[in-house]
Amino acid sequence: MLKDILFSVFFFIGIIIISIFFLPSFFLPQKFVLFGGKLMGYWSIFCLKFFLSTKILVKGKENIVKDKKFFIACSHQSMFETFFLQTLFNSPVFILKKELLNIPVFGWYLKKIGSISIKRDKVTKENLNFFENISKVIKKSERPLIIFPQATRVPPTERPAFKKGVARIYEELNIFCLPIAINSGYVWPKKGKKNSNRVITISILKPISPGLTKDEFINNLEKKIYSELDLIN
Repeated sequence: MLKDILFSVFFFIGIIIISIFFLPSFFLPQKFVLFGGKLMGYWSIFCLKFFLSTKILVKGKENIVKDKKFFIACSHQSMFETFFLQTLFNSPVFILKKELLNIPVFGWYLKKIGSISIKRDKVTKENLNFFENISKVIKKSERPLIIFPQATRVPPTERPAFKKGVARIYEELNIFCLPIAINSGYVWPKKGKKNSNRVITISILKPISPGLTKDEFINNLEKKIYSELDLIN
């Protein structure tokens, strides 16, 4: 219990300090804010290792797509992956709920780093052009897109069907998809206390080539990620 409290206190204090320190970056090129995001990722790693004695294991780095555009589809159990993946990849572009952009300071950062927002479960003019907008952003950028096909953080043992939007993105972008399975919920769950002396495994799986039908793609993606989670849980 004490380790859990110490982790939470120091983690959020560090995030606040980094956020304040990088406030001037709002008036500077985007790369300065993106560097602040990487620092937050490294800070989360330090806090997990120092306060919770967490071991972080990355498997399958050889599967990372090189010299070609790709997007990342990752399981989502914890806040961990939103911070950690910024240290592993080139300043990824996140898809997130539009409501997050309204959070003072934090929302400003999300806008500055070029996050793509959507109003969930609503039909708006902005949402109708959502997939086309993603395509325009990614084709102009060297940064990979990250999507969480489960749409929200889920407990480690649950296996909800992936949202169909990930298949629409795959079809629209027509680029490689890099599946990633992460079992972070056993250490840093959405609810409840955090657990110490555990291993978080980040498993980078073989990429899925463009050209499949939407149904073939989403079935393949779901099978790959959930089969891997069954192995590393």
